[in-house]
Amino acid sequence: MSLLPVILGMLAAFAPLAIDMYLPALPAMATALGSDSGGAQLTIASYFVGMGLGQLIYGPLTDRFGRRPPLFVGVGLFLLASLACALAQTLPQMVALRFVQALGGCAGMVVARAVVRDVAHLRDPVRLMGRLMLIMGVAPILAPFMGGVLSAWLGWRSIFVFLALFAGMALLLVALLLPETHAPERRLRQSPRAIIRAYAGLLADARFLRPALAAGFAIAGMFAYIAGSPAVFMEVHGIAPGQYGIWFGINAAGIISGSQVSGWLAERWGREVLFTRMLRAMALAALALVVATWLGSGFAVIFLCLFVYIAMLGVVLPLGTVLGMAHFAALAGTASALLGTFQFGLGGLAGAVLGNWHDASGLPMAVVILGCILMANLAWRR
Repeated sequence: MSLLPVILGMLAAFAPLAIDMYLPALPAMATALGSDSGGAQLTIASYFVGMGLGQLIYGPLTDRFGRRPPLFVGVGLFLLASLACALAQTLPQMVALRFVQALGGCAGMVVARAVVRDVAHLRDPVRLMGRLMLIMGVAPILAPFMGGVLSAWLGWRSIFVFLALFAGMALLLVALLLPETHAPERRLRQSPRAIIRAYAGLLADARFLRPALAAGFAIAGMFAYIAGSPAVFMEVHGIAPGQYGIWFGINAAGIISGSQVSGWLAERWGREVLFTRMLRAMALAALALVVATWLGSGFAVIFLCLFVYIAMLGVVLPLGTVLGMAHFAALAGTASALLGTFQFGLGGLAGAVLGNWHDASGLPMAVVILGCILMANLAWRR
């Protein structure tokens, strides 16, 4: 079980790798596919939407058939879609293929969260989730560097070939090292109608809905940053493509740092109190970002505001996940799926807004981030 955080972190890393690796190559990809930066952002939004919708499917499947079989299907689909992305010739093709790629990749995130709930009686779930985020947090640090190097040496299409190879490695490791944590006697054989009722029950239960919506809106703000930062950093503030990965990696290090102190802070203040304080502090950081952008502040001020927001998200995400799933052991896969749907569905919405509200300033990104975190606070308000 000592390798469990490593394996789960690798599965959860499908999303950051598939998003962050090609961020430095977005301008080149947009040009090759006959589009602009706004159109390229739609490929990110379609990935978010696919991640959100796909998890609704995998959740009940993992509760019925165990964690491993649906995982093999999803990772295999991710592998094939990644190879297809490498061959795309038009922007509409890339948008559609990214959606399919996400439908496969989201299986890893559903299973990772469900396994954490499965073994909660053996480990502190907040600390285990924090360690998982530490491992998956390495991906956003390394991904832009790797994507930039691959794009410079072999072209942007090589990034998707790498993702296919990563999926193949994950399949092998899962087959050899990941045990089945959902025992047959605990599995739910639900009809489609029962599955719908299970989702409806979760949506009607404030113990799930409040933290799920709050965490979903909070991470949607980060997805707005992911979708908007290439244009804001490189086009608005003149950051070189080779340096973009450095700044992106610093923010990724911030979320890792936040995740590692989340367990200690939760023990000191309590989970719900800490969650409330972090959401309010993130709103202040987002408001400062909007004001700084509106006043035309330099890159250092803009980046500082973003860093504070992202670092505190490292505390909010583990807490939101644990709070949302704490009372639903029998529906861990279904609850995990719905959590992910909120996060990536709202993230896809934020990315779509940015893709259609594109101008020569960083204000759209800042305003969307602020709107997301204000909605998070509203959802959590007792």
